[in-house]
Amino acid sequence: MAWQSKLILLVVLPTAATDVAFSAAGWIERGLPIAVWTLALSSVLGLLAWAMRSATPYAAMTGTILTASLMFSTASVPYAPWQTALMPVVGVLVLASISTRLGRKRKEQLGTAEGRLGRRASQVAANIGAAAWLSFSTVQTWQIDRPWLHLSGLAHAAVFIAGLAALCEAAADTVSSELGQLLNSRPRMITTLSAVEPGTDGAISLGGTLAGSVAAAVVALIGTAALRGDWIVCGLSWAGGIFGLFFDSLLGATLERQGWINNDAVNFLSTCSAAVFALFLLALRTSASAH
Repeated sequence: MAWQSKLILLVVLPTAATDVAFSAAGWIERGLPIAVWTLALSSVLGLLAWAMRSATPYAAMTGTILTASLMFSTASVPYAPWQTALMPVVGVLVLASISTRLGRKRKEQLGTAEGRLGRRASQVAANIGAAAWLSFSTVQTWQIDRPWLHLSGLAHAAVFIAGLAALCEAAADTVSSELGQLLNSRPRMITTLSAVEPGTDGAISLGGTLAGSVAAAVVALIGTAALRGDWIVCGLSWAGGIFGLFFDSLLGATLERQGWINNDAVNFLSTCSAAVFALFLLALRTSASAH
């Protein structure tokens, strides 16, 4: 099912690369250094991921493009790199790297350890591609004052709540699966609650779920602080990430175990589900406030 991984790359990467090219040209035309900062910092992040063996060279390049797209979509004037989507992306990378390295020998014994060269390009696209793709649909944020993130400008806030929820799910899924394998608690299949071996597709454990929930909260807090959102933005993003975490397990226990979809497809669909659920909660809250 390698074609599914290739399809995700085909859907995500050209769109993000086009967004980066046009955004960079727009900022350069305006005579602002935002393009230089964005391309430089996203490249540094990609090189660090490769140097730390968290990603293959192609995966590092993919991450660079996706990070740049997210940074451009959240850039504003006056510009500060730490007030862009760079920060939650760094949060996802750090959490994933730490959790992947913890207990590596144990994971190698189970046969579930990450490859020594790091994540592949399709894995990177599956994890943060949905957030980058959502950012492509936004207007250039230099036209918007930052208070739109406080739900007063729902049309713009919604996109970033959804994107942040997707990043929360990416962190939660990686941390829960990586740390869940190291805990003594017996994992259980989400559909039947029967005990299974660690690393089984669709398995959940209390410890792994709690670890994933904390990871989602960390990314939600980082993203909210970076984009100067409020607690509602943070809460909706976190809730979307938790929903996506359980949806990931459900897909693993059903479609993936049946051999219909691969792990990259599971991860991509789960991040999308996190975004959709966050938007659903936002719509409910907006409707309730209107009445």
